[in-house]
Amino acid sequence: MNLSRKFRVGVPVLGLLLAASTAFAQNPIKRVLLISVDGMHSLDFVNCSNGVPAFGNVPYCPNLAALSSTGVHYLQALTSKPSDSFPGLVAQITGATPRSAGVFYDVSYDRALSPPAKTTPYGIVGGPKLCPSVIGTQVGFDEEIDYNYLDLHSGKPDGSSGINGIDPAYLPRDPKNGCAPVYPHTYLRVNTIFNVVKNSGGYTAWSDKHPSYDFTNGPSGDGVIDLWSPEINSIPVALPTVQGCHPLPDPGAATSSNAWTDSFQNIRCYDQYKVQAVLNWIDGKTHDGTASAPVPTLFGMNFQAVSVGEKLVEKSLSLTGGYTDPLGTPSASLLAEIQYVDGAIGQFVSELNAQGLLESTLIIVSAKHGQSPIDPNRVLRIPGDVATDEPPSQILSPAGVGPGLPVAQADEDDISMLWLTDQSQTENFVTTLAANENLFGQGEIFAGQSLALQFNDPLVDSRTPDIIVAPNVGVIYTGGTGKVSEHGGFAYDDRNVLLIVSNPKYKAATFLDQVETRQIAPTIVKALGLDPNLLTAVQAEHTETLPGLPFTQK
Repeated sequence: MNLSRKFRVGVPVLGLLLAASTAFAQNPIKRVLLISVDGMHSLDFVNCSNGVPAFGNVPYCPNLAALSSTGVHYLQALTSKPSDSFPGLVAQITGATPRSAGVFYDVSYDRALSPPAKTTPYGIVGGPKLCPSVIGTQVGFDEEIDYNYLDLHSGKPDGSSGINGIDPAYLPRDPKNGCAPVYPHTYLRVNTIFNVVKNSGGYTAWSDKHPSYDFTNGPSGDGVIDLWSPEINSIPVALPTVQGCHPLPDPGAATSSNAWTDSFQNIRCYDQYKVQAVLNWIDGKTHDGTASAPVPTLFGMNFQAVSVGEKLVEKSLSLTGGYTDPLGTPSASLLAEIQYVDGAIGQFVSELNAQGLLESTLIIVSAKHGQSPIDPNRVLRIPGDVATDEPPSQILSPAGVGPGLPVAQADEDDISMLWLTDQSQTENFVTTLAANENLFGQGEIFAGQSLALQFNDPLVDSRTPDIIVAPNVGVIYTGGTGKVSEHGGFAYDDRNVLLIVSNPKYKAATFLDQVETRQIAPTIVKALGLDPNLLTAVQAEHTETLPGLPFTQK
């Protein structure tokens, strides 16, 4: 892929904003609907649109197939490295890799920040006097920063609206800014497509899975006008407004110890709760339908159902998700999730059409991440399948991970990212890992210059991991046998995701060369008649628009 810079530079921002005042009126694309089907591979789409022998070669995603019949399908779309939800969505909405965005995972480490004012529910040690006396802290931007992560609306009446569900006492603090709490949107180093569109006079809306998706607001903190993020790791509850979800279809997985992701059926209720928000936006209402609002210029949501369908083992019902062979034939459980998501996308298209908005809407369907492995024969859960195996963090830091221990923070799914307490030990720890590769699933070790080729130098950037281990395909760092896949890694199964850009006026096309999902961001800006250079990551990383579209043709 040619990544040479093609966009104009040096255009005054004021001039760009004045030009934007007429861009929406003159452009045939009036709005963009961005959909992330988390976990969905390009292979999943090819299989579901053509059918597979196990299910009679009958296509099972007619709505996605219809979108591809009036759009460009990118076969070799690659999501972020690492391929986790946070950097995956950051890429789509900013055009950035972790080099400029500074975001590696939802839970990570920052050597320049101080611990939170109080200890988080997951054990990030905090205290009111730890800032500025302690520099360097684990950063938790998952559900642990909610006022109450066990509650769907985060323990606040308005807690479902992003930042309002976040307890600032659980946030890391900035010792250089009076120990002010660092919100997810403050943590992001680059602006977002929501900032660009809102600043140009557009209306913006987004729905995601944690209040911490406040980062979609961008550094200004106000990019998304209607942000709705019900907590996915809360205890599942009946949803009276969602058909078939009052009572929940799987009450056995709706106990005090459960989350929505513990059930193949309940996760569809959670997703449909957010689908209703998107339908309300299309109808010119707020996310909950209680008030009128402009139809958004830029809006969308993420689906979790396919991701759950790929990884979950629901032992109480004797159901296992994932795939049945290396060709990507879905299990019955995964098939149901793909069919559900396809039907929900069909609802969006039907509602846009009913409102007379379809022909002026660009629909982009992709995924924050894939899932690995597709081949069920490659699954190796460490230490779940072999008790003597250990993840890299355990090899280097047997007493655990955290303050005062050799490994200050570890993110381990199907990758291992390690932040060391003493960075001078990096080379010694790499030697230790290399000598024990059979325990953690072998693969590749990135540190020093091999790591700096991909990310900022950890000796310079306070957020870059010191060591990254990308194990063999199929290795999952999990303490049990409740999963058959994971994401986060560098493998092809992790990164090759669905990407379709569609509008009823477009002709079907297939693009064969590699593209990256971070190209979605400047493509959206360009589609709306705005200059991609309004995105700071486009300027920093020279991120190009996606090829093959009417408005990006050279």
